[in-house]
Amino acid sequence: MIPLLPTRHRPRMATFALAATGTGVFWLLGVPLPFLFGPMAFCLAGALLHVPLKGFGQISVAARTILGVAVGASITPEVVGQLPRMALSVALIPIFIGLIALIGVPFFRRIWGFDAPTAYYAAMPGGLQDMILFGIEAGGDPRALSLIHATRVLIVVTLAPILLTQVYGAALSNPIGVPTASLPLHELALMAAAAFVGWKGGERLGLFGAAILGPMIVTSALSLADVIHFRPPAEAILFAQFFIGCGIGVQFLGVTWGELTRIVAAGMAYVLVLAVLAAGFAAAVTGLGLAVPVDAFLAFAPGGQAEMTVLAIVTGADLGFVITHHLTRIVLVIIGAPVAARFMRGAKPPD
Repeated sequence: MIPLLPTRHRPRMATFALAATGTGVFWLLGVPLPFLFGPMAFCLAGALLHVPLKGFGQISVAARTILGVAVGASITPEVVGQLPRMALSVALIPIFIGLIALIGVPFFRRIWGFDAPTAYYAAMPGGLQDMILFGIEAGGDPRALSLIHATRVLIVVTLAPILLTQVYGAALSNPIGVPTASLPLHELALMAAAAFVGWKGGERLGLFGAAILGPMIVTSALSLADVIHFRPPAEAILFAQFFIGCGIGVQFLGVTWGELTRIVAAGMAYVLVLAVLAAGFAAAVTGLGLAVPVDAFLAFAPGGQAEMTVLAIVTGADLGFVITHHLTRIVLVIIGAPVAARFMRGAKPPD
């Protein structure tokens, strides 16, 4: 008789089964990015239906290292030579963040009644984990922050491909990589080593977003040294998409009706605010001739860094341009977070 699966593993097996089913269904239906949207949609549905699910922990984190390697491998001497032309559009990022703060904080505080720390860290489009941790330290509501940022990422990742194809005329068919069998074994080994060393080394150094930024830094050094010449293989990128999709979906596990009607609704409404701001800045960058429309859209889209990396790869966008803007945004938000916390710790909700 085959022994039953230990109880503690069943939620993860259920998550994997749902994600795999979603991938298969979306693949058969011809939906773009089935390895991202299939797991995301089916795990989201399962979470909202209160199916006992569980994320994949370190496996999901490891999946993000693949995207870090992909970005790092795209940083070549030619890309570095183009950095000066990005200076003006990058200089718009602080203004972008300032407007987000001026509009977003009152939006959450006055309209939705959140306390000051929660309103600030909900408004800031930084990394999900970073904003939750800083928000908790400042006295914010961790559950509200988690759901608002998860909602932001979910909606942006869902709508961005539609806008890219229908508004910008972009195809989501750019090759994500060559098959593993086509890559030199020594480069595959170097990429794996760069992913692990960058990830764990970044964690030891306290680097924010270590799973992506650490591998990106190590791989970019190897790329600039003319040691690595390829991005990770297609199978690795699909692996990353699969677990990123799962991670977005399971963020909504245990959501109550009250949270749906208040917190998630607030997050959905705020995405519209962010979308207007991002569209305005993307249009300005395009109008000034600083970037082509697709690159500008992805550079200012308020989604997660990992998710925007995936979209940049499949659209054939300029990865260096897109990631430089997202890194600038995240760095500025994180640097400003402790300063903001000093002013808001202990603040009371509005009357």
